Amino acid sequence: MRWALVCAGTALIGTCYGFARFAYGLFAPEFQTQFQISSTVSGIIGSGSYIGYCVAIVASLVLTERLGARRIAVSAGVVATFGIAMITFAPSAPVLAAGVLIAGSSTGLASPPMAAAVSRWIHAPAQDRAQSIVNAGTGLGVLVSGPIALALIDEWRWAWAVFTVISAAVTVWLSKAIPFTESEGHTDTAGNGWRPGTFLLIAGAFLMGFSSVAMWTFGRDLVTSVGHVSDVVSTSMWAVLGAAGFVGALSGDLVARAGMARSWTTVMVAMAGATLLLAFLPGTPVPIFIAAAVFGASYVSLCGVILLWSTRIYPQRPSFGVGVSFLMIAVGQVAGAPLAGVLTDVSGGTAAFYACAAIGLIGACIRPRPS
Repeated sequence: MRWALVCAGTALIGTCYGFARFAYGLFAPEFQTQFQISSTVSGIIGSGSYIGYCVAIVASLVLTERLGARRIAVSAGVVATFGIAMITFAPSAPVLAAGVLIAGSSTGLASPPMAAAVSRWIHAPAQDRAQSIVNAGTGLGVLVSGPIALALIDEWRWAWAVFTVISAAVTVWLSKAIPFTESEGHTDTAGNGWRPGTFLLIAGAFLMGFSSVAMWTFGRDLVTSVGHVSDVVSTSMWAVLGAAGFVGALSGDLVARAGMARSWTTVMVAMAGATLLLAFLPGTPVPIFIAAAVFGASYVSLCGVILLWSTRIYPQRPSFGVGVSFLMIAVGQVAGAPLAGVLTDVSGGTAAFYACAAIGLIGACIRPRPS
């Protein structure tokens, strides 16, 4: 296994997802106070990262096959760094929204080329495990962002400045780790076309993305505004969520042992249960940490299952399969974030969590049948 590639790829996913995309939810209370915005507006701004993701992943799944994984993966790091820097220096809510959109688009650029790079450079026996480890970088990014936020919660711009520096460093590292010898301008047309099983894949990805959005966008806001817990508890919750995401690195082994369908159903139910638990007990630290841990492990594991599911359906075009499925995760989150914000403003903080948990249980009923 090329450990340099796997480690750098894991760091890229951690930077793009943990910092550029999901750290917005960690700092949502501070942004609402700083820029005097409501939960509805906060949800709309949060959905911007998912909209940027949708646009970028469509470009990425096409350009990765034409320009090569290295160029697109490095571009993801550059875009993440630029977007995070915009958030750092945002003077107003519109600039913040633009930065969130640009930063979030980096995740769309990152996933397809890393899936393609692992498929190309990692030998077949280790590919599933390598894909799962790289995908678990989300947990790494969320874990690192938690202590930084705790240390700099009253100076959020400095926290985002630290994210900017880390993102730039990871981009340089990645440019050295992915081999430069891959053929450029080559598109493998083998396996083109809409393959059987794709509809179930995109339906499952959509419902999974929708069901996750309450926790990612309003999780910390819920425990602070409804549960009235301290900043230490709320930011520690985020760190626990990220640390538990490392369990997602085992998703390849889980699928190998339990099968795709059983793994999917079990973990979707677990994620819905974690969302419900936080809604029921948003002011009690132990349930908060349990909910965060289960959610973090479940979310990253589900992304890993979807990644493996898509590469099974599109073995000759892994960047395309991953691009389509991860696009649908983001489409679900785009649809869910504004709705969660509206529900929060109209019916209280827990309503969005109940709705997202219900969507997750519906998604658990899907039975993957990769061909």
